Amino acid sequence: MQNKYRHELKYLVDERDLVLLENKLTGLIKTDKHYENGAYEIRSAYFDDYKDTALKQNIMGVSPRFKYRIRIYNGDDSYIHLEKKIKNHDMTRKESCNLSYEECQRLLDGQYQIQPQDEDFLKQFKAYAAMNLLKPKVVVAYERKAFICPEGNVRITFDRNISAATEIGQFFDKDIGKRPIMPSGKHVLEVKYDEFMPRYIKAALNTGKLDRTTFSKYYLCRKYSIGT
Repeated sequence: MQNKYRHELKYLVDERDLVLLENKLTGLIKTDKHYENGAYEIRSAYFDDYKDTALKQNIMGVSPRFKYRIRIYNGDDSYIHLEKKIKNHDMTRKESCNLSYEECQRLLDGQYQIQPQDEDFLKQFKAYAAMNLLKPKVVVAYERKAFICPEGNVRITFDRNISAATEIGQFFDKDIGKRPIMPSGKHVLEVKYDEFMPRYIKAALNTGKLDRTTFSKYYLCRKYSIGT
């Protein structure tokens, strides 16, 4: 699957302002209907090469750049995505495909043999991973609540309790060992939209205190992970 570029804005927010924004958005736009109360856990295993190219490009602000990751929701091993996230300044897009649990485990183990039945995107990943000696470097985990609006295809997410884990073998474990990477009470607000964002949503988000950031969960989880 390939998506077009979208705007992606990120903000550091404290708990008080996050609750205020949630209250303002509740009833104004809908929460993600796929998850109860719009809340769910995300885990992503990020890949990088032996030179940590993706990490270094993130630090230097190289644009465009990309990262590969495997993502699951609420620990569900029946719904697994392999994703390539491409960032070009404040614009992002994703390419992705579904993975079986068995295929996911092979990729996490560094087995990149291309199979005839593989989707084109998976073949591309395997070829790139084998050529550049990619391996999973860190697991990023957090709790997300999402609001959506069809006008402008707006998606607003509140990410709490962002943590890092280095034991890739525990990716599907309920009690994966992880380490918080954010100061106490600090969270991340992300705003994504296509060509425009409705004025009433802009007004709801205008607290006068939002701190725009180039925040990268991958970078901070690598920075604060032991042995990386």
